[in-house]
Amino acid sequence: MMSKKQKTIQKEISLSGVGLHTGNEVTMTFKPTSENHGFAFKRVDLEGSPTIEARAEYVVNTQRGTNIEKNGVLIQTSEHVLAAAVGLGIDNLLIEINASEPPIMDGSSKFFVKALEKAGIKELNADAEEYIVKEVISYKDEITGSEIILMPSDEYQVTTMVDFGTKILGTQNATLNHITDFKKEIADARTFSFLHEIEMLLENDLIKGGDLNNAIVYVDKELSEKTMQKLKKAFNKDDIKIKSNGILDNLNLHWANEAARHKLLDVIGDLALTGTKIRGKVIANKPGHLVNTQFAKKLAKIIKLEKRNNIPQVDLNEAPLMDIQKIMEILPHRPPFLLVDRIIELSDKHVVGMKNVSMNEDFFIGHFPGAPVMPGVLQIEAMAQCGGILVLSTVPDPENYLTYFMKIDKVKFKQKVLPGDTLIFKSELITPIRRGIAHMQAYGYANGKLVVEAELMAKISKRKE
Repeated sequence: MMSKKQKTIQKEISLSGVGLHTGNEVTMTFKPTSENHGFAFKRVDLEGSPTIEARAEYVVNTQRGTNIEKNGVLIQTSEHVLAAAVGLGIDNLLIEINASEPPIMDGSSKFFVKALEKAGIKELNADAEEYIVKEVISYKDEITGSEIILMPSDEYQVTTMVDFGTKILGTQNATLNHITDFKKEIADARTFSFLHEIEMLLENDLIKGGDLNNAIVYVDKELSEKTMQKLKKAFNKDDIKIKSNGILDNLNLHWANEAARHKLLDVIGDLALTGTKIRGKVIANKPGHLVNTQFAKKLAKIIKLEKRNNIPQVDLNEAPLMDIQKIMEILPHRPPFLLVDRIIELSDKHVVGMKNVSMNEDFFIGHFPGAPVMPGVLQIEAMAQCGGILVLSTVPDPENYLTYFMKIDKVKFKQKVLPGDTLIFKSELITPIRRGIAHMQAYGYANGKLVVEAELMAKISKRKE
């Protein structure tokens, strides 16, 4: 299968509306980004305009939508916006917003899809990362019975099976066999609630932006006069009636199974938090934001684990891309502190290098007498030097630059590195290099196993005259 290129939008575009739970007027702007950026929200109403990446690890609450939070920065009900982006095949998007909650619009993804299409979609140079499902992955909530299963398939497919245990709605199913059909088959499916849920939200003042045009309300209990008056006030209507199909008036269903289709929309939006395209079939039984995001967290960990265990295949008998002489033309380090012997691969976003660990290394004299072990800090330094090749290769005169550590995060040591080991390093850019700052995910392997990993941030700076 031919690799597909990453996509973003051609130009920025804004739309405004009201937040369902806050009732506040919200303006949201979709902005194009560079490759490998992914999805992220930017709170322009807060000091410093902080950004929060759309990742499963940041999910904090799923009671009334999927809410993500990072360093105190909150985004509520992210799923409808993200589903629209995924449904259009977009990989990279910055979503600027002047409130915590995107506008509810009509309760579906339709208006977001229209805005993104109006902005235009363009391809980027980098290939899109796709997780190819090779075996069944599942997650089940034992309390609710909700379950999500992901199995191998030639493309991204989703089936939802919902049973709400009420006569008015009953059991519904929905299937999306081709993600390219999202706009036609799923995007218009609106959010819905039952009357008893609406009553609870009204009692707790949590549906300030409610309107009969942005949520289907299924009447699963007798409508009291007290509730009727509250609904009239909340929805700014002179009169409210129950239609023959058991929903409140002023709204017609797009499909008989619109509820199941909206649940499918939610699944797509929530699984976007894995940060990777999926090639596989999702079967979701009684899905909800909690089980969706728990599965997304599990899948994100599996993807990360498989990625870091994807050991570069290196033929040590082949001539390297760079030998030690060429490495010294780029790196300022010199023995005994030069810790990379060869560069095997080099692209604009990744590098693979190698170091032979000899008993003649100076650090083995004191670390440790009688039990030589390569210090972890030098393993990190060796990975950083390998990453330095990647960073310095972006400037025309690398000999005039130095690289400095800015940050080391998520460091893990898995195995001891001993004399005689051959270390293979792989560093990949997490985000594109900007203003000389590189953020990389680095791995070190020896004897067919992962021995060290870390996130590294470094800055290149020109040498002083």
